[in-house]
Amino acid sequence: MNQPLSGINIVNLDHLGIVAGIIDEMELVEEVNKKVGISNKETLSPGQVMKAMILNGLGFLSAPIYLFETFFVGKATEHLIGEGVTPEQLNDDRIGRALDKYHQAGTTQLFTAIALKAAHKFQVEMKSVHLDSSSISVEGAYKTRQEKSQDIETDSSDPPDEMKAIKIVHGYSRDRRPDLKQFIIDTIVSGDGDVPLYLKIDDGNADDKSVFVARLKEFKNQWTFDGICVADSALYTAENLSAMAGMKWITRVPLSIKSAREKISAISDKAWKSAQIKGYKIAAITSEYANIKQRWIVVESDIRKQAAIKKIAREVEKQLESASSSLRKLFRQEFACIADAEIAIKRLSDTWKYHQIAEIECREKPAKKTTSKQKLENHTNPTVYQVTGQIETRLSVIEAEQIAAGRFILATNILDTQKVSDEQILLEYKAQQSNERGFRFIKDPLFFTSSVFVKNPERVEAIGMIMGLCLLVYTLAQRKLRQQLSATNEGVRNQVKKLTNKPTMRWIFQMFQAVHLVTVNGSKQVSNLTQDRQDVLKHLGQYCSRYYLMFLGG
Repeated sequence: MNQPLSGINIVNLDHLGIVAGIIDEMELVEEVNKKVGISNKETLSPGQVMKAMILNGLGFLSAPIYLFETFFVGKATEHLIGEGVTPEQLNDDRIGRALDKYHQAGTTQLFTAIALKAAHKFQVEMKSVHLDSSSISVEGAYKTRQEKSQDIETDSSDPPDEMKAIKIVHGYSRDRRPDLKQFIIDTIVSGDGDVPLYLKIDDGNADDKSVFVARLKEFKNQWTFDGICVADSALYTAENLSAMAGMKWITRVPLSIKSAREKISAISDKAWKSAQIKGYKIAAITSEYANIKQRWIVVESDIRKQAAIKKIAREVEKQLESASSSLRKLFRQEFACIADAEIAIKRLSDTWKYHQIAEIECREKPAKKTTSKQKLENHTNPTVYQVTGQIETRLSVIEAEQIAAGRFILATNILDTQKVSDEQILLEYKAQQSNERGFRFIKDPLFFTSSVFVKNPERVEAIGMIMGLCLLVYTLAQRKLRQQLSATNEGVRNQVKKLTNKPTMRWIFQMFQAVHLVTVNGSKQVSNLTQDRQDVLKHLGQYCSRYYLMFLGG
């Protein structure tokens, strides 16, 4: 919306002033310019371009990044990004050059530098962090570094690791799109507010088990981190546990490990204790898997147990139908000897998990009449054998699965329960969902990640970093607002008009729709800034408020 009438200009401000304010408070533009460098010929600095890209990414419009310039038409571009900045300057050529510079600076190093400064400014606690990964599917053809080097003459020497392009290839797809190529995003987020502190864009076929320890070590060195590292079962291998010497960790134990399958069903009734989290009970046991002393916390969830028992019942019934059909076919078969019949029936019985064949009988049966010549040529046995039997349920197998239903094992090398209790182990692991929430945010169709359109892997990697920075800005804003609401015992009205001190920033962004920056003969004012919106801005602080021409004291 842009209406220059009689000295009046009206442009959309909406929630973008909040985004710009958080970016300013992070000192992102300054940090990027310092790390990437500024050319004398540039009218827009790399930091300003990155700020614009984050504004675009958090615009929550179905406007892909290649419509970048279009996104800023009718918006308060100069007000948000800098004096003299116009939408025309934010074209795809400028964006492409900026992405190249970000990649050359090292996407992980650049993200970490920005996150370090932001965490310090926003006083993010790092008692624990959570590591996870997800895949981002892309369409189209992407050339590898080797393929590109064959197209043009290049220096034969390999670039440093941080300069190498990622491989956009097929791999295990978390999106259930094995038909598409992909890249992987590894993130480490804080237990305090789900703030992303580390990001690595990886090859599309990267294996979590092989890279997780390297990611944790790199993070630990960059942040001088001494807290607890939390990750899913991909971290729990004998090799990884040995490699994490000197680190404190919590992870889930895969039930593919024999000792885990045995111990999960062997918990005595006396060993269980109710957890503070409703619907859970826990039991602590010890383990020395991989020759490392550790504490195993067996957890049982009531909801998961009920669901698992129902699933087992369905599987038993389904298998019975299939087994009955297979057994009827076996009964009709004829065997040359009893041994062949017994092998066939045992082979069939062994394929069933919940059932077996009982009351087996082998019966003789005259063979079909043949001529004397056929008997001599084929040595046909005058008798054949058929089997009969009954399907019997393997009750012990079903009972064992019902006992283990809804259970999982958490492991930690923190042996002192006074430092970290069994209860805290469970709470920390449940907070692992913070990474999953972040990935859902990044993959939201309203976000611009669906438009990873460039066919250059280096630029795709840089865009992946921008996705992570959008999540960083979003979580910092949400964390700050919730902290201030809690500290002042105030709330924000949600979608159903009820007060809450834990609003999502998505809702806050929606609240600020239809807020405009109005310029009348050079004088600026903001329209539609209701009291509710002013209250939110007061909690978010001066960096956000000044974009709405509210100047707070202090």
